[in-house]
Amino acid sequence: MANHPRTELVLDALNMAIHNRRPAAGLVHHSDRGSQYTSVEFGGRPKEVGLVPSMGSVADAYDNALAESFISTLKRELLHRHSWPSRESVRAGIFEYIECFYNPRRRHSSLGQMSPVEYEQARMGGAAVA
Repeated sequence: MANHPRTELVLDALNMAIHNRRPAAGLVHHSDRGSQYTSVEFGGRPKEVGLVPSMGSVADAYDNALAESFISTLKRELLHRHSWPSRESVRAGIFEYIECFYNPRRRHSSLGQMSPVEYEQARMGGAAVA
């Protein structure tokens, strides 16, 4: 979590995801048309590692509906329920929510009442998911 929307932020996040998850070639990396994603610096990084870049349509609120839904859930279930004394406390709270609750334990009707981790494991035939 940073206090700026610069390209280095999304590039660092992409590189961290690549390092931690080792995505298979052909995985789609979808983004909006923000300047960070259309920058020369970000440029061909997805293609370098075998990802297929995809950008949303201009002024299409439904194109990024999954991300917007997650942000709404994060705000409703975590951010608006607490007072946050510092940026660091928010960062730690978001990390804990995602890594300790949302991904491993939160059930989703769209995933057959499985958590995202359980769903991914089932889709990968029981292979370990980092």
